[in-house]
Amino acid sequence: MQVALITGITGQDGSYLAELLLSKGYEVHGLIRRSSSFSTSRIDHLYSDVHSLERPLYLHYGDLSDSSSLINTINQVRPNEVYNLGAQSHVKVSFEMPEFTADTAGMGNLRLLEAIRYADWPIRFYQAGSSEMFGLVRESPQSETTPFYPRSPYAVAKVFSHWMTVQYREAYGLFASNGILFNHESPRRGPTFVTRKITRAIGAILAGRQTKLYLGNLEARRDWGYAPEYVESMWRILQHDHADDFVIATGEMHTVREFLDVAFGLVGLRADDHVEIDPRYFRPTEVDELCGDAGKAARLLGWHTTTPFDELVRIMVEADLREAGVDPAGVMVRSSVGAEG
Repeated sequence: MQVALITGITGQDGSYLAELLLSKGYEVHGLIRRSSSFSTSRIDHLYSDVHSLERPLYLHYGDLSDSSSLINTINQVRPNEVYNLGAQSHVKVSFEMPEFTADTAGMGNLRLLEAIRYADWPIRFYQAGSSEMFGLVRESPQSETTPFYPRSPYAVAKVFSHWMTVQYREAYGLFASNGILFNHESPRRGPTFVTRKITRAIGAILAGRQTKLYLGNLEARRDWGYAPEYVESMWRILQHDHADDFVIATGEMHTVREFLDVAFGLVGLRADDHVEIDPRYFRPTEVDELCGDAGKAARLLGWHTTTPFDELVRIMVEADLREAGVDPAGVMVRSSVGAEG
């Protein structure tokens, strides 16, 4: 049986990756931080599946800032594959907590690489990169050869992790790969990220619990994909015959304003009637546009995205309507601006 260790297993990507690996017969272990409240809601449903289907899933307390917990967990679990998805991953928050962000998103990766370097069995390592590393883009679309120009503490930390992964691959012969994933969303996206903030607000507005939605830069353009498809690329990257770096993206850009119009249009509302700009949500240094070229992943991994932008928005709106106690069938219109419902 293949054994995988996932840091950040309680996050959006970690939960989808755990599901994928369990479906492939893996024994899955996840690293979780000790806190005063439970944070496992995204993976709680897996326990009943595990018990009924006898597929093992285990959680271990640890932290990317604590080398001893990483070394102990790796030696206890003895994984064949390690997926590093853990970090303080909110770009705006990284300006307010730069040291913590650098420690988890940057040094956490280094601590894992060191633990793997001294393991006496082969381990394939995946580092979760980010399109934010391209920042003030040098060319468009961005590929594996595009120079990085990070524009936030989070992005700087991810660039550090990217090159440290390459360093350990070349210096010590580790199977260490980087996935440079562009924005990917789902109903499990964190509520402070702009896409989920929008779809949750729609549910709250229709449920009568909210009237306004406050946002920052509506003209920012992003390459948005569907998270379950993106975690499959992580697995494919570690099944490749040699370690390498891959951009994972759709190759299409849409503005935050477009996301708003499609999402609100799905329920027959006008975004302009509910959205107000709040300067607090602007970053000190903005990233105006990001668009990825996933041609290498298509050629070498056979990976392709299949969920169009409008369908992604619809999936998220429907899920957040249900979470708000609103029946999607009763409020979603047959067609909207740029989307089918």
